[in-house]
Amino acid sequence: MTKNTLHGRVALVTGGSRGIGAAIARALAAAGAAVAINYRERVSDADGLVKAIVDAGGRAMAIPADVSDASAVAGMAAAVNAQLGPIDILINNAGVAITRGIDDLTEADFDQTIAVNLKSVFLCTQAVLPTMRAAKWGRIVNISSGAARGAGSIGPHYNASKAGIEGLTRGYAARLVKEGVTVNAVAPSLIETDMMHGQESLVSRIPLGRFGAADEVAGAVMLLIDNAYMTGQTVAMSGGMAFN
Repeated sequence: MTKNTLHGRVALVTGGSRGIGAAIARALAAAGAAVAINYRERVSDADGLVKAIVDAGGRAMAIPADVSDASAVAGMAAAVNAQLGPIDILINNAGVAITRGIDDLTEADFDQTIAVNLKSVFLCTQAVLPTMRAAKWGRIVNISSGAARGAGSIGPHYNASKAGIEGLTRGYAARLVKEGVTVNAVAPSLIETDMMHGQESLVSRIPLGRFGAADEVAGAVMLLIDNAYMTGQTVAMSGGMAFN
């Protein structure tokens, strides 16, 4: 996607201050979109990313919010609308990865994982849909995981949250297909982010022989944003570990 392809569009990236979210925010800005970077705690990372985008001639803002809280999401959407304009593009990227085995997985772990990883997708999607539907144009991309369909290493609570994201993706896509709004997912596995620190031994599982890069995930997201005919799909990225 070339520069200014998304000129005049406004994008919201949840969990956008670092890792995959930050890579997506940079790609959106490079394509000309104004970008709202949501974060929960990492204000310095979010502010630094905003500064980099603005210094390069783009428009961006940092917006703190707990995306598992309905009132916080409503306030976030209103703030982005006031400062940048109505949200055309939503990237549901925020998530937590609490590694637990079956014997030490608690109800609190399960509830937090479902709230942050899955409920947030519902809340943020509901918040942006009215303006997308009114405009007859919208792009929603949800960041899933290979754990939605495979065993994964984080735990069954994480599997459930990511499988739920893919269910939401298909459910919304089917109901919005005639309104100019596409809803898709990207499911990366073993991407080189903070989550992979100390996990270098996992590279041996990847036929390609390396971790994926956050910019490669961002590239898949941008392809989905650019394609009006593709909706309800999950693009898997695993370096050859699994095939749909």
